[in-house]
Amino acid sequence: MAALQSHPICEHANVLETKAFSSDQFFLKVRAKLTGENKLQARIYYNQGHIDYAYQLFAEFPILRWDNKEEFRHLETYPHHYHDEKGNIKPSRLTGDPASQRHQYCAQRCDRVSFSYPLN
Repeated sequence: MAALQSHPICEHANVLETKAFSSDQFFLKVRAKLTGENKLQARIYYNQGHIDYAYQLFAEFPILRWDNKEEFRHLETYPHHYHDEKGNIKPSRLTGDPASQRHQYCAQRCDRVSFSYPLN
């Protein structure tokens, strides 16, 4: 949370929901207001070392979403993928690890005013 709040394009961030199921299982939902009209929402479910994630960039409507829902087995980055502004499903290099990829995600995606595709 501190890394997100300290990022130059983050105006503010709030934890919307947390649930601790055990010492090694939890759910976290965070939303950040970014510069301009964009917002970023992150949902992370951690269970015994496995992370399920969904990061969504939106304004008045969804723009992009990255997640690792286990579908789209044909993608070379399975289960990691993203949904573009037209709803197309594409491979993604993101792995959902917020500690190691937060700067890559924010710097390369969220601060673009006019998005250039393809993003991955």
